[in-house]
Amino acid sequence: MPTPQETLLIACGAIAREIVAIIKANGWDHMKVTCLPPKLHNDPEKIPEGIRTRIHNNRARFERIYVLYADCGTGGLLDKVLEEEGVERIYGNHCYEVYAGTTEFAALMKAEPASFFLTDFLVRHFDRLIIEGMGIERHPKLLKMFFGRYNRMVYLAQNSDPDLTAKAVAAAKKLGLKLEIRDTGFGNYEKFLQAKAFEKDGNVLQQRRAEKEYQEPQCIQKQSMNHFEDKKKAIPCRIPF
Repeated sequence: MPTPQETLLIACGAIAREIVAIIKANGWDHMKVTCLPPKLHNDPEKIPEGIRTRIHNNRARFERIYVLYADCGTGGLLDKVLEEEGVERIYGNHCYEVYAGTTEFAALMKAEPASFFLTDFLVRHFDRLIIEGMGIERHPKLLKMFFGRYNRMVYLAQNSDPDLTAKAVAAAKKLGLKLEIRDTGFGNYEKFLQAKAFEKDGNVLQQRRAEKEYQEPQCIQKQSMNHFEDKKKAIPCRIPF
């Protein structure tokens, strides 16, 4: 096995716990994590330059840098920055797709476009981010405005935790939605890191999407999101972190 190179992972704070868990479980001591605040999702146009700054501040200290952000609402701007910097990111449009896998996420959206997704992080902080953060606690009428067109809540569970399951059940009840739970584990985050853990030359963008899993489903995801938009069944909510 080749000697591992010092590697920096730039991630969103909303997935920090999961990334650290993957690293510890595999004993990848050569991998370090730096996170940007989850609240940047409220201003996604700030994400690309925030990541560029982390790259510049750490390039001299690490042999390899990977970005564990999906597009995350940047509309391709993140990819433009990463192409300029020669740094690779994990494939996906958002963390829901990364956790579930592109094909599975597309199937979920096709089966029910009006789906509201939660992860462990969002379940853990549901009341603060959704009920309080979106003003529903103060103005109950906002509940129907924000969630009236959703038909179900899909909890993409990273861990089999009875406490989180109970919180997800309570969250679905508060929103008046039926609940579906999918155990995703760490999904493509873990697969991506396993593929990169001992890669010799990890900062060359031409190697991007070398694995079929990160290349094939792009059109599938685009179709699923278009299907969601065409149906006009639900209004995507920006969650205030």
